[in-house]
Amino acid sequence: MISRIDLRGDALPEGGALRDLLPRAEFDVEAALEKVRPICEDVHHRGTAALIEYAQKFDGVTLEQVRVPAAALKTALDELDPAVRAALEESIRRARIVHRGQRRTEHTTQVVPGGTVTEKWVPVERVGLYAPGGRSVYPSSVVMNVVPAQEAGVESIALASPPQKEFGGLPHPTILAACALLGVDEVYAAGGAQAVAMFAYGTSGPDGCPPANMVTGPGNIWVAAAKRYFTGKIGIDTEAGPTEIAVLADSTADPVHVAADLISQAEHDPLAAAVLVTDSAELADAVEKELEPQVAATKHVEDRIKPALAGKQSAIVLVDSLEDGLKVVDAYGAEHLEIQTADAAAWAARVRNAGAIFVGPWAPVSLGDYCAGSNHVLPTGGCACHSSGLSVQSFLRGIHIVDYTRDALAEVTHHVVTLAEAEDLPAHGAALKARFGWKVPTQ
Repeated sequence: MISRIDLRGDALPEGGALRDLLPRAEFDVEAALEKVRPICEDVHHRGTAALIEYAQKFDGVTLEQVRVPAAALKTALDELDPAVRAALEESIRRARIVHRGQRRTEHTTQVVPGGTVTEKWVPVERVGLYAPGGRSVYPSSVVMNVVPAQEAGVESIALASPPQKEFGGLPHPTILAACALLGVDEVYAAGGAQAVAMFAYGTSGPDGCPPANMVTGPGNIWVAAAKRYFTGKIGIDTEAGPTEIAVLADSTADPVHVAADLISQAEHDPLAAAVLVTDSAELADAVEKELEPQVAATKHVEDRIKPALAGKQSAIVLVDSLEDGLKVVDAYGAEHLEIQTADAAAWAARVRNAGAIFVGPWAPVSLGDYCAGSNHVLPTGGCACHSSGLSVQSFLRGIHIVDYTRDALAEVTHHVVTLAEAEDLPAHGAALKARFGWKVPTQ
């Protein structure tokens, strides 16, 4: 059901050589880019008409308008299962606690007497958020995108989710209910690359969508390719690839827990990655044995879980020691990393590369997906070595405010003039000399 990679016996290679030994899904965004390019440009030129046509082509629905009526949002919330509403409200409450604590404050540094640099944090003006609607419905992704944007102070928030045939061309009602709970009333029935293009270019008309400064949210390869296409025109969070879990475990780990957690990620998608890294062959055997009955007892077995576990992106990786295991998980840079070892907190503190780290047996990834308070929009495909998950900071821009007096400028002018002339940019120095009668102030 799942393959093994045995890295025992020899010294582990470094850097890229180690990464090349580890399982990873194939996710060719560059190839998809050529297919989404004409879709994006069609939305640019035809706007809402193109969105309606793509809804018919890709989603099998006939739309009269793309923007979701306010009445549909209210109805979705009114008809939401009370238990689901309570769970969403608790997810929102916990997410707000965590994300509110992330908000940076203005800070002023006195560099010299009379010379200060202040860094102020300004939210982007408008964001377009994407909530997937393909194999599963993800109201949790609505929470994870909207809450940090709101806590950052973004004034204009719009959300897009694919139209659903079974709901009359509207996005899934649980998506709409989550938007209503969060106070987001600008919602569009649009999916895939065309939704990203709608946010990037904007559309006109009575239910048109003004262009956004930034687009965030997970999606399929077409969403990722569209984000790449618009990089430079709009801000993006990340090109999200297939979801991943890595578990670093030793002989103290419970194989029932480990197997359940691997399966929980595998049920997302046939390309989802489930990786166990362990120095215990006995644990590896027990987990492999435990997978079969747990898989047989759940849903989505043939179309998602079995292909995901059997795919080249999933494996049990055997190492000589937890030290080697730490090197492996750092090289892998998982979206979600569980540490199920003795003294798990100490090992977690040493991890450098992970989207989010889950410590010990009582902090499974599923908790983070919904109600830990953390954000589940995280870097995939090894990008955790250079990128962070979605947070309040994602929606803020740092702006430096430079304030110098005449004396403070005079004190440093000779250095500025020297550096300008060293770079053969004499006009830079002249801009300071002009303020002092074209003479460099005497030190």
